[in-house]
Amino acid sequence: MSGDDRPDVDAYLRRIRFAGDVAPTYATLAAIVRAHALAIPFENLDVLLHRPIRLDLDGVQQKLVAARRGGYCFEHATLVAAMLEAIGFSPVRHTARVVLYTPLAAAPRTHMFLTLAIEGRTFVVDPGFGGLAPDRPLPLADGADERATHWMARDGVHWILRARSAGRAVDCWASTLEADNRVDFEVSNHYTATHPASPFVNRLMMRAATRDGTVSVMNRNVTRVDAQGVHETQLADRTALRSLLAANFGFDLPEVESMIVPSVDEWR
Repeated sequence: MSGDDRPDVDAYLRRIRFAGDVAPTYATLAAIVRAHALAIPFENLDVLLHRPIRLDLDGVQQKLVAARRGGYCFEHATLVAAMLEAIGFSPVRHTARVVLYTPLAAAPRTHMFLTLAIEGRTFVVDPGFGGLAPDRPLPLADGADERATHWMARDGVHWILRARSAGRAVDCWASTLEADNRVDFEVSNHYTATHPASPFVNRLMMRAATRDGTVSVMNRNVTRVDAQGVHETQLADRTALRSLLAANFGFDLPEVESMIVPSVDEWR
């Protein structure tokens, strides 16, 4: 491990506002996954700003921890894996095919998640699947009770992450659970951040936890969920987007005022 690739666990724990026990137990794992979900948002702004998405640990820490930014799956999972390893866990890194909108046979490996064996069981940890990311470790077991929001299902050689969305079950991603290497994520990350067919290149996608719920952005559409229900509005312009970042995502990014979002013609 190089000097630039040492995990700064203390800075990370401050970033996610975690002050609990860091013994490598299931309770610790569940608490960190939950705290991470509440503290670090999902966003693809750097892709739309044509900035390289770094997956080296120093780059991920500088962005998600020091600069208090968010990121997408490769950044979230890289950061969480390194921190869990430093604490004493043994996460395994995997790629997955996102099947939320694409049939399995046509879906490239554009997602990163982790598994961990602990206390005699294996759990899936997926901190970077945007609005459908589970905020707890999921047992690697086939099936779920009717009240579950997320669960794993077996379909032949594939494990499927399933979630409840708008009252129905949806398939999120599929993986055969091979342990993947760093170069696999670099290749997948390059496709996700640069290929003309990648949704991350064409759409603005963000989600953050708020004090009483969540706020999600898809292009100009803003969806807030709180105790009073679901509230939908539209961003008037890029200045409104910048204000939203400061108010709900915890950072300011002046560059978004000149950002191009291909799916939003009015912002060209």
